[in-house]
Amino acid sequence: MDSIKLTKRQQEILQIVKEDGPIPGNQIAEKLSLTRATLRPDLTILTMVGNLEARPRVGYYYKGPELEHHSDWFATHFVNQYKAHPIVIKKSTSVYDAIVQIFLKDVGTLYAINPRGHLAGVISRKDLLRASIGNRNLQELPVSVIMTRMPNIITIRPEETLLEAAKKMIEYHVDSLPVVQEIDDKTHTYKVIGRITKTTISRAFLEINNI
Repeated sequence: MDSIKLTKRQQEILQIVKEDGPIPGNQIAEKLSLTRATLRPDLTILTMVGNLEARPRVGYYYKGPELEHHSDWFATHFVNQYKAHPIVIKKSTSVYDAIVQIFLKDVGTLYAINPRGHLAGVISRKDLLRASIGNRNLQELPVSVIMTRMPNIITIRPEETLLEAAKKMIEYHVDSLPVVQEIDDKTHTYKVIGRITKTTISRAFLEINNI
């Protein structure tokens, strides 16, 4: 498979850091006439795959060609190889039972399905915490009331790469992606077949470095 192609902006970032590094992120943003927030996903990706390294109070510096193969590695390893078993509940499940499940399974996210077994929603620890703060009866409140619903769920497919998964989690500020099999794209109907988390990406990074 061909090497990953960096975006034009990512190439510009690398060139700036090669020439002026170590350099803080805000100065890179100024050189590109962008905000620091706009630049953050690109800097995170370049750091994650090994092109850049960030040092507190110092800035970003170029790590050199010896680690550029990290980009290729993440771009040639697929979600299907690393996905974990999804923790699935019915959307009629009570918030109370969902809280029990999320702690028993020690996960950060639950996936809710409809009666046909298709993905209907995502429930995070934050969703459950917000629901538990109120004065509601958690044993009577279904997770369908608090969950993020389709089509607002960010998903990943098994044939996509770990690099694409990392980009989605960073861009959309989520800790977990349901790995889905498409049933009907027009109606956003999917079957959950796995999950990819930030922990998955971290473990993959350790694997490439033989740690």
